[in-house]
Parts: sequence; structure tokens; C-alpha cells
Amino acid sequence: MPCYRCGARQTDPVRGASPWQRGVRQETQVLICPDCQRLHDLDLDSCATCGSLALICRLGEVECRSCGAVRMARSDPLADSPASPPSPPPGLSAEVEAALNRVLGRA
Repeated sequence: MPCYRCGARQTDPVRGASPWQRGVRQETQVLICPDCQRLHDLDLDSCATCGSLALICRLGEVECRSCGAVRMARSDPLADSPASPPSPPPGLSAEVEAALNRVLGRA
């Protein structure tokens, strides 16, 4: 999954904690690269209880990693927002096809 802001691809991690951050934007789990984390306006969803940006989205629920509050994810996140959903970076399908060909030994 690429960074939702700049489209940078995550590389194989080194030992230890990943410098990439998870977040929720428009009810969708996103990754933020270390460079984009330095920006002040990431346009991420925040917890309605404590205001934290440390949210994760899984199995139709959004959970706050700071206070533990859990809520159901809206089924149509764009109904309340005129913004468009994050789109995959250009060339992603070609990258995936090339990776599958390498793994499966196809020419």
C-alpha cells in the first residue's frame, strides 16, 4: 500500500519498528510515509472522543489507539464529504503484475 499523500511505495522494512504511520482518512485505512508525516495538515480523521489521529480501521469498525473508543465505520464515507477517495498511484497494476510474474516464475 503506498503513501496516500505522495504515492511513495513502502520498501522491505529493516529490523525494528517501521517509520511508516497508519491512519484513517474518509473511513479508509491509509499509510503515511516518514516524509509526509512531517506535514502538519495530513487531513486524517480524528477520534470524536479524544481528538487523537491514532485511528485504525478494520472489519467495519474504526478504533482509537489512544483512548480505545470504537465506532462503526460509515458505509458511504463520501456521503458527508465532497472530497474524492484516495486513488491508486499510476502504474500500480503494472507493478503488481511484474511482482507476480517474478514470484511465479513467468517470463
